[in-house]
Amino acid sequence: MAVWCAFGPLWSPWKDDATDALMINKPPGEIHWLGTDFLGRDVYTRLLLAGRISLIIGLLTMLLSVTLGYLLGAVSGYLGGWADKLIMRLADLVMTIPSLPLLIVAGAMLSELDFSPDSRIYMVVIMLSLLEWPKLARLVRGQILSLRERDFMLATRVLGLSARRRLFGHLLPNTIPILVVMATMAVANAILMESALSYLGLGVVPPTPSWGNMMDSANSLIDFQRRPWLWMPPGIAIFITVIAINVLGDGLRDALDPKMKRGAK
Repeated sequence: MAVWCAFGPLWSPWKDDATDALMINKPPGEIHWLGTDFLGRDVYTRLLLAGRISLIIGLLTMLLSVTLGYLLGAVSGYLGGWADKLIMRLADLVMTIPSLPLLIVAGAMLSELDFSPDSRIYMVVIMLSLLEWPKLARLVRGQILSLRERDFMLATRVLGLSARRRLFGHLLPNTIPILVVMATMAVANAILMESALSYLGLGVVPPTPSWGNMMDSANSLIDFQRRPWLWMPPGIAIFITVIAINVLGDGLRDALDPKMKRGAK
């Protein structure tokens, strides 16, 4: 899907913003493989470019939330004390807030401000990242609390290894499997949340295409019933992408987790 979205538009004869008054709401055919929308734009080309935007938002959200959650979780689990209490109370506070209603309110506030379409993409990434990091932070903290009392960590203390070497050389590498799984889940969740926001008109806004605002173009009953090519392609793309990302995460976890390898034997 990522390769298709990245390179597909290069071979498309149509531009994503090219309109044609004579080709409005045309069904799929030889000229327009997935039909055209209410402005006569090629749905296939816009679907690919929308995929770029949605995947970029998912990846940027993953990088930001994983970096923040991983570091805070590691500090919380390793240091303990007041740092642990402060970080965990902050994580608990964020996790008690319903994500979608909060994003809807934040998106509505952004709609009142004069942000460019590109700036809105980065604002969506920041909002999603701030809601996603506590999940990873709590998991990493729990993993480190469990690992630091294991025999191999006690041995590192006896050997006199520095705190930095114990943390980065022995503790954090053992949290990689859970990091990989949570990173893939963060991408999938970000794509779903961005699609929901854009569908409501509060995320990525036209003319910048995303899978969510492409589905919003079929918001009338007539479009839903008679023009399925407007909403089915982005809906199917979201479904396939999210399922593929989750399967990839499970496969990487099985490949990286030593427990899984021992169980397979």
